Amino acid sequence: MHEALSIATASSINRATLRQQRRSLSARQQRRAATALGQRLSQLTLFQHARRIAYYIANDGEISPQPAIDAVWKRGRLTYLPVLHPLKIKRLYFARHQALSTLRHNRFGIPEPQLGSTSLAPLWTLDIILLPLVAFDRSGNRLGMGGGFYDRSLAALNHSAMKRPLFIGLAHHCQEVTQLESQNWDIPLNMIVTDREIIPITPNNSAQLHQEGP
Repeated sequence: MHEALSIATASSINRATLRQQRRSLSARQQRRAATALGQRLSQLTLFQHARRIAYYIANDGEISPQPAIDAVWKRGRLTYLPVLHPLKIKRLYFARHQALSTLRHNRFGIPEPQLGSTSLAPLWTLDIILLPLVAFDRSGNRLGMGGGFYDRSLAALNHSAMKRPLFIGLAHHCQEVTQLESQNWDIPLNMIVTDREIIPITPNNSAQLHQEGP
């Protein structure tokens, strides 16, 4: 059984070690984890009803949301991928992407949609944003890759009356740590979904869970 790493603060975490842990998973383990993750997400009523979902293409050993997204496409939902902002440093756009859309590799070697003004989605129009992470705790704190792309790009929602999407962190179960130090610029997660469980962070989210099957 996996035991959460006992880590007191974000500054004490060795990102390289945690990243290596997820990269060490075999291709078979990654496929099984992605399938299990998709099953967990499909149990969420809020995910079933969402019309606009932003997700990511797995990289560096991240758990893949693709099986869940394949199911979303079959229901005719709209999906979006992060795109590096061409002018602002460490900022992301979210551009529409469907099954047959063309992708190109950005400067980090990660596939992203071709940038076009008609394909961009304002943050307030998204229902759910699925976020990758390096580590998480059960208070909803997320440790990313260290670049701050998501935190900077989503920060405006913390100081706005705009509708805020639901932030769902996705991870392998082995990425859990006991405690992360929260910084005032961090984007808190509403929920975490792993290959093994759904972890609601707020009471409101807990009430929206609809579990189907064992």
